[in-house]
Amino acid sequence: MPTPRFLQLADVAEVLNISANQVYALVRRGDIPAVKIGGRGQWRVEATELEKYIERLYTETREFIDAHPFGEEAEQAEDVHN
Repeated sequence: MPTPRFLQLADVAEVLNISANQVYALVRRGDIPAVKIGGRGQWRVEATELEKYIERLYTETREFIDAHPFGEEAEQAEDVHN
């Protein structure tokens, strides 16, 4: 069965291994683009937008790692504990 175009927040939560409340907060902050559908305003995230969000996280993580090499982090942590 093909992946649906739109995902419920619970589906997004399962993919990201976080709670539906955390996904709702990401949607409300605009971190993950979503649409409200129907009279009761059911939130849906397009599968391609979720993939774009994940790619952004990978990019941000790479930038963080480049700016904060692991050896440097370990030395700083060691200094704090000594």
